[in-house]
Amino acid sequence: MQIRFTKMQGAGNDFVVLDETAARLNLSPAQYRYLADRHFGVGADQILTVRPGPAPDIDFEYVIHNADGGEVEQCGNGSRCFARYVRDKGLTTKDAIRVHTRAGLIEPVLQADGRVTVDMGAPVFELADIPFDPQGLAPRAQGGWQVWPLAAPGREALQDAAVAVVSMGNPHAVLLVDDVQAAPVASWGPLIESHPFFPRRVNAGFLQVVSRSEVRLRVFERGTGETLACGTGACAAVVSGIRLGLLDARVDVHTRGGQLSIEWAGLGQPVRMTGPAVTVFEGQIDVPDAL
Repeated sequence: MQIRFTKMQGAGNDFVVLDETAARLNLSPAQYRYLADRHFGVGADQILTVRPGPAPDIDFEYVIHNADGGEVEQCGNGSRCFARYVRDKGLTTKDAIRVHTRAGLIEPVLQADGRVTVDMGAPVFELADIPFDPQGLAPRAQGGWQVWPLAAPGREALQDAAVAVVSMGNPHAVLLVDDVQAAPVASWGPLIESHPFFPRRVNAGFLQVVSRSEVRLRVFERGTGETLACGTGACAAVVSGIRLGLLDARVDVHTRGGQLSIEWAGLGQPVRMTGPAVTVFEGQIDVPDAL
């Protein structure tokens, strides 16, 4: 099967974007994995698919598959690339675009400087909705909110680890660290991602607070591994830092791939994320029918 694609990146978080506005490609999980493979396919953290809006007042539907072929609810950096893609391809002339995702409705706005701002919706803290099941463990109070210890059988390395938990349409566990460059992302990331407290797995964020308006962040993403940036992870980290009393309402997030700006006014309010969205190249690839 010959597939045309566009390769994009947002702060180093890279994507293969597919256009299904005219017809569905009906790809299998194995074919998504093939596209994401950096040796045999195009190479990407996620595959983003553009589909027609499911209702007259919604411009598009946005579907996300991780590098492991699994479909997920939301991708913040991807949502900015999605908006840039539909505008650059002439699929819309709007600056503000209403987009349906599995996590709900988002509205990316293209800025005059080339960046894109996305209303990511309000963060979710209800444990069952994240979902997070600490199996009877009690949280530890911190800064007016709480963190949860990750002690569990088979997770002895996490004995001293405690995380803030939140959903930005997808689940996040945020761990405060003194030095993000020295953080055990490669060893602790998989242990947190597959932790039994998180029935749908979780994105693991390692957050270093530099000041009340500046942080450094690394994220081990569910189904992908560590990426150069994670948009929802940046939102979750800032929300967690604000609730723990460490951050102000507007924060610059430094990732390995670039800078994102996150704003959150507090409980019940949406999180706004602004950052880059760049086309890298376009091409065509022959995806095997049977994998």
